[in-house]
Amino acid sequence: MSHSLEDLAGQLARWVQGPGSLSAGDATAETVAPPPVQTFDFAARGVNLDVTLTPDQVVGFAEIMDREGFSIDTVTGVDWLPQEQMEVVYDFFHPHKNWRVASRTRVPRTNPEVATISGVFPGANWHERETHEFLGIRFVGHPNLIPLLLPEDSVNYHPLRKDFVA
Repeated sequence: MSHSLEDLAGQLARWVQGPGSLSAGDATAETVAPPPVQTFDFAARGVNLDVTLTPDQVVGFAEIMDREGFSIDTVTGVDWLPQEQMEVVYDFFHPHKNWRVASRTRVPRTNPEVATISGVFPGANWHERETHEFLGIRFVGHPNLIPLLLPEDSVNYHPLRKDFVA
């Protein structure tokens, strides 16, 4: 278990980047994205760490958060219509250290799916159902991805998509 927020940030950065990843010193300014793990002042941003993941890293990241003593707070989505992407945002909190970590991944709007983390955090079950219901993001492997709040016949009715027309 990490003893400091800086230790955790370093561990997560090494895991997210993996061996052979592109570093800022290896690329031109046009191709360098923000670092995948960013540290923030909680009072200013509402999180201590913000982590950008690829869709295939989501479950492994949830497993790390679980091993580090974090709990899932919420799972939600964002529709980035101009970029033709959907973003899934996972908010974790550490109940004893008062740390907050947000992780996010983007998927194509044409095929918005990512693996479920409900096997790691059972409490994510209904958050994923709600995100699926309102934005149409599919959580692959989810045990019960049926509408939670909307009528059951609303399978193609995703009211939080920016192009939704009532």
